[in-house]
Amino acid sequence: MYDICCIGHITLDRIVTSIAEKHMAGGTSFYFSNALRQMDVDYGLVTAIAETEMPFVNELRSNGTDVIVFPSAKTVYFENIYSANLDHRTQRVLQEADAFTVEQLSDINAKIFHLGPLLANDIPVELIRDLSNRGKVSLDVQGYLREVSGQRVCAVDWFEKKEALQYVHTVKADDAELEVLTGIKGIEEGAMELASWGVKEVVVTLASLGSMIYADGIFYDIPAYKPAVETDATGCGDTYIAGYLYQRVKGAGIQEAGEFGAAMASLKIESSGPFNGTEEDVKKKLFVNKD
Repeated sequence: MYDICCIGHITLDRIVTSIAEKHMAGGTSFYFSNALRQMDVDYGLVTAIAETEMPFVNELRSNGTDVIVFPSAKTVYFENIYSANLDHRTQRVLQEADAFTVEQLSDINAKIFHLGPLLANDIPVELIRDLSNRGKVSLDVQGYLREVSGQRVCAVDWFEKKEALQYVHTVKADDAELEVLTGIKGIEEGAMELASWGVKEVVVTLASLGSMIYADGIFYDIPAYKPAVETDATGCGDTYIAGYLYQRVKGAGIQEAGEFGAAMASLKIESSGPFNGTEEDVKKKLFVNKD
């Protein structure tokens, strides 16, 4: 029984910013797992990659992360090209991996399952439904809103959304994804629409403007914490939700958990690659900003 179990593909990433070009591991599961590796939580990752990318898994394991790996013919390969202010990126998908199945996950239990699909076919609805019988399901919705057209990633609606979201406790989306998902421009109105479909906690990230969480009829305004330098935004949303769920599973309230996640994301953006700090680092960031 894990406190938190993340399900998602580790990717090959090509990241291009105005400062540099890098090739590295990536994906929701990679950034989420690294964000939690020094936290006081019983955590496990379920992923699927090709044999050629097993060094990514071996590195996570060497850092203390419990990883369950299923074979895949290929590893997901993403290209992320960022604008100068890091708030906008253009994506291409150069390879896709095999989907996860109900049978693969049948013996895995957790208080919270965090699902990080990168493409619409990664995690079928029947798997979401099955997992919801064993724990709370948290979902980063981005993958279900991606359509690959000639390697380019285009925003599309998720036609199974109402069937799936009735089984999801927490949804994480940015403001653009929320609009695509609900067809509603207003953030508060869009969050309330998701709640009407059964979602208990709606987490909306707003890049440098902070974030908003909606639960039990209450809107929580979460500030953004200014980083010392803006280097690489890849994985910031994954780091945020990792911090949020970590605090929630430890018993923190929504406002406190959101602020913790936001501070983690701020620290992550200061360097390329995943967050590698500690809980004390995050608390120091929060203290300095509240002082």
